Amino acid sequence: MAFGGPFRALRHRLEKMEMTEKKSSHVQRTKGGLITMPFIFANEVCEKLAVVGFSTNMISYLTLQLHMPLTKAANTLTNFSGTASLTPLLGAFIADAYAGRFFTITVASIIYQIGMICLTLSAVLPHLRPPPCKGDEVCQEAKSWQLAILYISLLLTALGSGGIRPCVVAFGADQFDESDPEQKTRTWKFFNWYYFCMGVSILVAVTVIVYIQDYIGWGWGLGIPAIAMALSIIAFIIGYPLYRNLDPAGSPFTRLLQVCVSAFRKRNLIMVSDPKLLYENEELDAAISVAGKLIHSKQMRFLDKAAIVTEEDNLKASSTPNLWRLNTVHRVEELKSIIRMGPIWAAGIILITAYSQQGTFSLQQAKTMNRHLTNSFQIPAGSMSVFTMSSMLTTIIFYDRIFVPVTRRFTGLDRGISFLHRMAIGFVISILATLVAGFIEIKRKHVAMDYGLINKPHAIIPISVFWLVPQYTLHGVAEAFMSIGHLEFFYDQAPESMKSTAAALFWVAISAGSYLSTILVSLVHKFSAGPNGSNWLPDNNLNQGKLEYFYWLITLLQVINLGYYLCCAKFYTFKPIQIPRKEDGNSKEEEVELASHV
Repeated sequence: MAFGGPFRALRHRLEKMEMTEKKSSHVQRTKGGLITMPFIFANEVCEKLAVVGFSTNMISYLTLQLHMPLTKAANTLTNFSGTASLTPLLGAFIADAYAGRFFTITVASIIYQIGMICLTLSAVLPHLRPPPCKGDEVCQEAKSWQLAILYISLLLTALGSGGIRPCVVAFGADQFDESDPEQKTRTWKFFNWYYFCMGVSILVAVTVIVYIQDYIGWGWGLGIPAIAMALSIIAFIIGYPLYRNLDPAGSPFTRLLQVCVSAFRKRNLIMVSDPKLLYENEELDAAISVAGKLIHSKQMRFLDKAAIVTEEDNLKASSTPNLWRLNTVHRVEELKSIIRMGPIWAAGIILITAYSQQGTFSLQQAKTMNRHLTNSFQIPAGSMSVFTMSSMLTTIIFYDRIFVPVTRRFTGLDRGISFLHRMAIGFVISILATLVAGFIEIKRKHVAMDYGLINKPHAIIPISVFWLVPQYTLHGVAEAFMSIGHLEFFYDQAPESMKSTAAALFWVAISAGSYLSTILVSLVHKFSAGPNGSNWLPDNNLNQGKLEYFYWLITLLQVINLGYYLCCAKFYTFKPIQIPRKEDGNSKEEEVELASHV
């Protein structure tokens, strides 16, 4: 494919290095494992450092450096965030269908690097941005060609993120062989530490990088993440001989469509009495069932008609059937697995909606409260997210070092509890977060009323901003349980050939949750407006609104969502798979059916 064309020489050189290493060693070293983690995590950490470090303070850069009007700057930020959340679908498709995860990450990282270099140059070179404002004169807005450089840079970083985000998590999990029981138990640790590293990089970005941008300069503020990204690319490529690489197996979306078309064509056929009569072809499925073969499940039996052999299929004339008419059981079960994942995926959207309020209304609450630590220093309102990141990181360490060993004694599971139970705990804690937020808002307005500040929107209310810490902290704890459980679920339950695509669904859920938040805020603002100008979410004075009602509305939606999720989890069927199990180093493999995954 053209995507990998410019880097074909890189692929050949790396493969040659790998072959040379094999020849120089009498005993071939097992690939993958924990030794690969520093190379993989470095890439993710630097990507997050650059994305969050820029996007957190992007509104300041656009308005103060490029002199954009506020509404235009806000729209630019929204468009960038939305695009960056949807491009993982494209990156995942390319990785699963054509290029493989390693080369997708490598090429995407280089594209991302080019975008960061362009952004840094626009911040360093004076002629790439409008001149500074002088006195009271009207600021000169950036010219069209200067904005074009910005938009191209943002597009490149969005495309780069699309290749990195869904592939890094799947590529890291690939380093643990699912057919080896000892290595398979380590995947849940990987997801914990993946999210931990991501959280640390976000914490550094919202503190150190933002400070550098505000007080030292945007050149260094963008240059440091760009330099870090360049070093991470070098480290990631150097680790190539260590990686366990799985080859792409063709377009997964084409296979899913083929099953749908085949089932529709044979919709009038009578279902076979014995599932063993359905079509199977191990040679045809070899490339998409390396880690195990999906076996027949009883759900959605109408799709099984795609695997019924008829005379029109004419298998005797050709060993390879027309896949638009006949598909194997494995391919049918791939589609079933994706469909079964849908309801669980959808349950995560509302949690992101609740989480999104920290960057909007919780931030507005913080701006009205006393943020002073000393007489001369106060906490920036935007830095309150530090409490979310800190609680999330602390919870991950607690979960890995204390929670799992303790619960393992009672459940007998290596990961302590299943990812479905982990997600449920996250949902419950998120409900508490928005419930508590409503009561804290009542407390804030009572203090404002006591001091006669209800009608003074810009006045600082004499109540400590640390009253907001519980809601920020609970959101961080909820994310440590739910989001990581979500990632585990996607990777574990996705068909083998669609791991990157499944990881992309995680980012699509984040995008959907953010858009749902926008819709919900707009609807509440419209329908809560009173004839006297009152509103739950007023534009000018938060003190006169009913923000607590909005928080409790989200709490109610989350309670309903929890009930929905529990029903989905109760009736969820884990993908039925047969995997080869290695016995005491013997090369002979025995197929073992896994009735469920926990």
